[in-house]
Amino acid sequence: MKRLIAAFAALCLALPAGLAWTTRMAGAQEFPTRGITMIVVFAPGGATDVLARIVADHMSRTLHQRVVVENVTGAGGTIGGARGAQAAPDGYTLTVGSLGSHAAAPSIYRNIAYDPRELQPIGLIAGTPMFFVVRNGHPAQTMAEFLAMAREHPGRISNANAGIGSTNHLACALFSHLTGARMNDIPYRGEGPAMNDVVAQQVDSACLLAPAAVPQIAAGTLRALLVAATERNPNAAAIPSAPEAGVPDYIFQGWNAVFAPRGTPPEVVARLDAALRAALADPAIQRRIGELGSLPAQPAQQGPEALRGLLRTEVPRWATVIRAAGIEQQ
Repeated sequence: MKRLIAAFAALCLALPAGLAWTTRMAGAQEFPTRGITMIVVFAPGGATDVLARIVADHMSRTLHQRVVVENVTGAGGTIGGARGAQAAPDGYTLTVGSLGSHAAAPSIYRNIAYDPRELQPIGLIAGTPMFFVVRNGHPAQTMAEFLAMAREHPGRISNANAGIGSTNHLACALFSHLTGARMNDIPYRGEGPAMNDVVAQQVDSACLLAPAAVPQIAAGTLRALLVAATERNPNAAAIPSAPEAGVPDYIFQGWNAVFAPRGTPPEVVARLDAALRAALADPAIQRRIGELGSLPAQPAQQGPEALRGLLRTEVPRWATVIRAAGIEQQ
């Protein structure tokens, strides 16, 4: 009888732990049981938005729940970044950010409401080359002609960007720092609106990421003077590389990645990571991203730990660039 009582007592003590383990496993297997919101920190039509929608559609099929994109714009992507960071850490609110919003922002905004390095990374989507473009009808036909005009008339050439601290803003700040060109910078609430005004010939120039720039270049609605890379982009092969255009040090590649709030359970992170990896492994998705001039994240670049490592290098690197370029803190 004593042995029976002891065994029963041991069973009772073990039961809560067993129930907790069972509950955790059930939660991991069930997630997600409802739709997921994917916050995009810039307006529709820009690189961040386009890439987010491509992977969100595929992840919806893998997770068997809708992944709905919500554009939350402003302050160089930090308004959307803050909302995503402060969401419940349950996997139902994700954020797609960029180099600007999730690497450079801490060095630009005094009161940023999140530290990108403290978020839960899910994974990199793609690297995104940068193009320097001008409106149709702009008199400069080459980068040499553009620089001559910009230096002769400082501040006269209007230049659109996706907002203070955005990847586009950083790219053009670096361009000005390297070339001495001084332009009249005009911030927008995203790359899409900035691009639209260049296409509409309301603004002279812009630095545009490949998913925004390449379709417009192909359509002939704007002209690119260079791609900020050491080699030409295969999806815009007529555009000279930075060295060919006479600006050999202007090498710039943005990136876009998916984040969850800090404290998201590991089993939920694993489920989301697997869904994103499945999207990036799909040849159709790789082709779509490539057609936009971007570079899909390769297996070694994918996953939470790879993205965490990228942030460890990118945040301090851009702090140095921002100081050197003289970008004032907001």
